[in-house]
Amino acid sequence: MRLSKIVTRTGDEGKTGLGDGTRVGKDDLRIAAIGDVDELNSSIGLVLAENLPGSVKEPLLAIQHDLFELGAELCLPGQSRIVADHVSRIDENLEKMNADLSPLREFVLPGGSRAAALCHLARTICRRAERSLVALSRIEKVGPESLKYLNRLSDFLFILARKVNRESGCGDVLWKPQKG
Repeated sequence: MRLSKIVTRTGDEGKTGLGDGTRVGKDDLRIAAIGDVDELNSSIGLVLAENLPGSVKEPLLAIQHDLFELGAELCLPGQSRIVADHVSRIDENLEKMNADLSPLREFVLPGGSRAAALCHLARTICRRAERSLVALSRIEKVGPESLKYLNRLSDFLFILARKVNRESGCGDVLWKPQKG
């Protein structure tokens, strides 16, 4: 599919089209989920714009492609484009990255290096996208692996933030509870 015209004016009345031609309100839960997944993908683009080790760029690029697949799945009700292999790939990357990180004994605050802070921002957007997908799944069929994928992806982004901070020399930013 090629878009030859971006400004169509078909959404001026507050409706938009799904891939199957169905017109729905722009506030529809499916459209909200598509928007959250799109925002997540854009936030990962921000992470990729940072100076990152090559070992993390490749998985992030693959994740961007996966998120486009998820957007396509959401745009075409009844399709399942995210499959168990997508979830397995995230799990494998989680294992690799987490293997050389020290165990946590405290909660981690978002921050440290700019790249790590952007990973944390992407993680929170991922959690929102996951909540949107859960809400949609309560009223419509959603691909079963898609929920697993977003859940694992938020974990991946948390671990990635820790790895990026460690490699930049910042280390984890730990929460220090106030005594009250």
